[in-house]
Amino acid sequence: MKASDLLVKCLEHEGVEYIFGIPGEENLDVMDSLSRSSIRFVLTRHEQAAGFMAATYGRLTGKPGVCLATLGPGAMNLVTAAAFATLGAMPMVMLTGQKPIRTSRQGKFQILNVVDVMLPLTKLSRQIESADLIPSDVREAFRLAQEERPGSTHLELPEDIAREESDRDVLPIGFSRRPVADAEAINLAAELLADAKAPLLLIGAGANRKQTCRELREFVDQTGMAFATTQMGKGVVSEDHDSFLGNAALSSNDFVHRAIDAADVILNVGHDVVEKPPFVMVEGGRKVIHLNYTAAEVDPVYFPQMQVVGDIADSIVRIATKLKGCDVPSLNGCQFFRKVQSALRDHLYRGADDDRFPMYPQRLVADVRSVMPADGIIALDNGIYKIWFARNYPAYQPGTVLLDNALASMGAGLPSAMAAKLVHPDRKVLAICGDGGFLMNSPELETAVRLQLDLVILVVRDNALGMIQWKQQQLGLENYGMEFGNPDFVQLAHSYGATGHRVESADAFTGLVEEAFSTGGVHVIDVPIDYSENDFILHNEIAQLSNAL
Repeated sequence: MKASDLLVKCLEHEGVEYIFGIPGEENLDVMDSLSRSSIRFVLTRHEQAAGFMAATYGRLTGKPGVCLATLGPGAMNLVTAAAFATLGAMPMVMLTGQKPIRTSRQGKFQILNVVDVMLPLTKLSRQIESADLIPSDVREAFRLAQEERPGSTHLELPEDIAREESDRDVLPIGFSRRPVADAEAINLAAELLADAKAPLLLIGAGANRKQTCRELREFVDQTGMAFATTQMGKGVVSEDHDSFLGNAALSSNDFVHRAIDAADVILNVGHDVVEKPPFVMVEGGRKVIHLNYTAAEVDPVYFPQMQVVGDIADSIVRIATKLKGCDVPSLNGCQFFRKVQSALRDHLYRGADDDRFPMYPQRLVADVRSVMPADGIIALDNGIYKIWFARNYPAYQPGTVLLDNALASMGAGLPSAMAAKLVHPDRKVLAICGDGGFLMNSPELETAVRLQLDLVILVVRDNALGMIQWKQQQLGLENYGMEFGNPDFVQLAHSYGATGHRVESADAFTGLVEEAFSTGGVHVIDVPIDYSENDFILHNEIAQLSNAL
């Protein structure tokens, strides 16, 4: 069997549905083999976007997404996506081409040591040196990408190896289970929670898995324990739950941080120090229980007193069993937690009906929530609006708020939304991008139109790098180097075959979004935004109100 055919057969065996990417001449044998495959190749307009799509596919399905690029410049364009997947714990396999390694008459043209470039960014980076090694190399790349902690892997297939012959076949995938936590660790964690006066459950990105979500919801229902989430833990337990205390969208001085300060025991589930902010300091006599698939890294900002290491869902079930019959203090049993919850909810509603135009951020978030169903998916790019959505947008189901708070790369919003729509074609998907981030991968509008996706994209326009501008204000610096011009986003959408809209008033916004969803196809909505009060609200007002509790 030709090596490229064997590679594709191995990918089919791994359950690959899509490969996102841009091929080059070094991939032509693989492309020929894909043309006869059940795998759908999605040609993107930039390799970075292909990587973002593959990573998001992995994030939503738990199965490694796959992206493809040629050698040299194509492979280098996957670097950001490799870091995006690895820091964000998203399973992804990258396939890149290379010049022949046995005999080549092209000197060093376009040749870089891509394998070594990818090593610090991936869990595995390897050149396939023989057709006979394809089954084992592919199996290992997929195993490591999916194994805890998930991330990206990379395989390089040289052009001459792709044309070799091999009599090898696919390897069995086999069955494996995550290790379970030690019984003594479960007992100690349960004892700490049973003896606590003000226990708090903190939910991080590692808990955002289907089985874990179900068990955590039952745990919260059973105990009534107050819980908060990190940005990437949104939706693990529905945020309309009576025990929800808020999201850690800000690094400090928000209402949720007052609850953390008041807790005597924190059950920190799925937390990773890669998530910003890693704010659970062991101070003030509180005890922190690290419950995750992997042990906590030693870090100046996070050093839990005890660890429960193993399958999260299993650990939660076993701790819940130990706590049956125990009078664990619920949110309603902690007067200060109730006070924090009440103050936060009051603040979240402020500005939700503000009529100013350009739109007020709080109004934008509230209106988006009003038009999105419980299972609707929003995919956020990176910018100041991400903080507003993380803090003010209640998530009711897991996987419905896609944001990156690990690498926090700009440009990921639109590709992530496209991948989400491919995974969930029957659900409403809304991309929310700043004008800066959107323009980094805006050519993917053509990809979305070509794929005939039903997708709505909000371009939140302030004609500046709003997040960094806010940081300048915080530091008392002059506004410098952050403003830019924009194209006409309505005309830009039309040029790609999409439909463009421009919001003319705050009251017109929801109607435009609803019309776009009901019409179908790709829609771009230009939303002017008023960020003039960002610094006052996020840096001063919230701190003053929360510190007054």
